[in-house]
Amino acid sequence: MTYKATLDWMFSQLPMYQRQGKIAFKKDLTNTLSLTAHLGNPHQKFKSVHVAGTNGKGSTSHMIASVLHEAGYKVGLYTSPHLKDFRERIKINGNCISEKEVVQFIKNNKTFLEQQKLSFFEMTVGLAFDYFTKQEVDIAIIEVGLGGRLDSTNIIIPEVSVITNIGFDHTQMLGNTLPEIAFEKAGIIKKGIPVVVSERQPEVQNVFLKRSEELAAPLYFADDEVTEDYKSDLLGLYQQKNSKAAVQTLLVLRKQGFKISDKEIKKGLLEVVKNTGLLGRWQTLGHNPFIICDTAHNKEGLTYVLKQLAEQVFEKLHIVIGVVNDKDLSSVLPLFPKNAIYYFCRPDIPRGLDADELRIEASSFQINGLSYSSVLQALNAAKSNAKSTDLIFVGGSTFVVAEVV
Repeated sequence: MTYKATLDWMFSQLPMYQRQGKIAFKKDLTNTLSLTAHLGNPHQKFKSVHVAGTNGKGSTSHMIASVLHEAGYKVGLYTSPHLKDFRERIKINGNCISEKEVVQFIKNNKTFLEQQKLSFFEMTVGLAFDYFTKQEVDIAIIEVGLGGRLDSTNIIIPEVSVITNIGFDHTQMLGNTLPEIAFEKAGIIKKGIPVVVSERQPEVQNVFLKRSEELAAPLYFADDEVTEDYKSDLLGLYQQKNSKAAVQTLLVLRKQGFKISDKEIKKGLLEVVKNTGLLGRWQTLGHNPFIICDTAHNKEGLTYVLKQLAEQVFEKLHIVIGVVNDKDLSSVLPLFPKNAIYYFCRPDIPRGLDADELRIEASSFQINGLSYSSVLQALNAAKSNAKSTDLIFVGGSTFVVAEVV
């Protein structure tokens, strides 16, 4: 099969949470364990850092990978979802896995994958672990896909576990309260393995304290431990918390024998985009008018982004927004400013919420505008209407941002 045919098979034949929603979510590690056994247990052959959380886990993972790259290590990075190309999910020192490697993995294992009825996410985890082992990485940063306790990545025994901000997202799978969600994230904590939690959130800190005590896992709250504010090329205000989580994780790795200087930490944080290729975090898309996009898509993430948006200097604000159909709109729409001009759109995935439905729902919160048939049509309309002194923000969903970066 060609690379395109391989991806078409992966996407269309097997359920994938990011596109289809709850139907693709499997609360079971049996399939992943079967696949890794079939592959010779590659996850046992490289060192790793495991990163979970509702908000910030992607940015934090990229920050850690960037610094380790600066320190001279061969660093694997597994994240999800991708924005433009599936291969973004699996990188080594910022370079995506090759199309040939993806095709060959599926070709070699297709019969097994079909017989076991593996999900898109399960087979992708297997591909990543197999690739990192074959490439002999020094360490791999592994981002949880969804939750933690029963996530397909949760078969590794990492050098350190990391848990970023906890918020309401994927409640239909993870629970309806913050402690319930935190319990799922805390599932990545392993016996005796240090765990870094990015911040002391009063609602959930006891969940992590209890779990780490039960497993004799040394616990560090990064906002207690890291007093210096580190600068990063990831410019969102919310990145300050992520950078502290990354720094504390790197300090734990340093205690374990990894050679990482203070200079390399600072340089790595300033060159995350260059070293890892991360996209979509408070990313500038244009000037005159100033155009910014961000992948924040839940209450906690959007609170930080919209606060930063309000601090910008502009004449009028134009917002291009689209969401997925299982989004709790009552929790996020009230956050958006009522005096902006809105362009409602649907991200081009099966889970995308119809633009007219979003417009109607938004109007009940005094948020008004027109609906458009696509993200690009909405953005082009905003560009046509905006003056050079205006600001255009594009967001609401990772999948909206994916269509404009």
